Amino acid sequence: MFASVILAAAISTSPEPVPTLSPRQLLAQIRNQFRSHRPPPAYETYTLIRKQNASNGYPDPVGSYTVHIWVRNGDRAALTRLVFRDFARGDLVFDRPAFNEDRDPGPPTADLFEPAPAVPHPISQAYTPDPGATAIPVIGTIRATFEFDYQVQSVVTEGDELHLTVYPLRDVDRNRLREIYVDRHTYELHKLVGTDKLFYGGAKGKVYPVIFTITMGMVDGYPVVTRIHGDVGGGYDDDGKQVDYTFTDIKFPATLPAWYFDPHTYAQHGADAPL
Repeated sequence: MFASVILAAAISTSPEPVPTLSPRQLLAQIRNQFRSHRPPPAYETYTLIRKQNASNGYPDPVGSYTVHIWVRNGDRAALTRLVFRDFARGDLVFDRPAFNEDRDPGPPTADLFEPAPAVPHPISQAYTPDPGATAIPVIGTIRATFEFDYQVQSVVTEGDELHLTVYPLRDVDRNRLREIYVDRHTYELHKLVGTDKLFYGGAKGKVYPVIFTITMGMVDGYPVVTRIHGDVGGGYDDDGKQVDYTFTDIKFPATLPAWYFDPHTYAQHGADAPL
């Protein structure tokens, strides 16, 4: 009788089995985990180190450089200054870091699930989130866990990571993710493989496809891009066929001077320009 009571108690307190997610639900949970850290802080600063070789295999001094960047995330406006020999800095230059544009990718907190722009945006045009980006639907207080942009072709456990191979269900040129590596327990992003573009000769020049391998990290609780390796395809065989970006010194200041984001005032602030 006593043994039966113990057995009954053990059965009644056994935890419910954890439901297994379908590949589609898993990808939605990964996206949901990434979006739980958003929006990013209003301001961020970082140093971008770009390195590439010339077509002869030697380091390319023109295409390789270090730049410090101050970003206002609301409109992606940025003040940039080239860094020379670790102490002298170049002119004040306005920019809007972005993936799939005619400029360096960034910022580190960019939304990696956001579709590529339908058409290139000029630097003069303020950044706004793409209206076609799929948000995770919310019904009442229950968040739906389905993925609408990609089909999951495979899910493989590799040590402490899950490796997903995905392909767009629509807008193949804009939905740019192809592989996703995440922590198998927390679903935090570790690495992604996706498409990008090289605008050879500027936004109106020839466009070559690029494959980016993006390494992720965490800074102050926010997922950030720390490294990018790019391979240019489409028959491109000039300088920078392979390119590497490293994002360092990532910080989130509480505020930055408004003039940083108004290039018309740069000439007035030579003496108080940031270093």
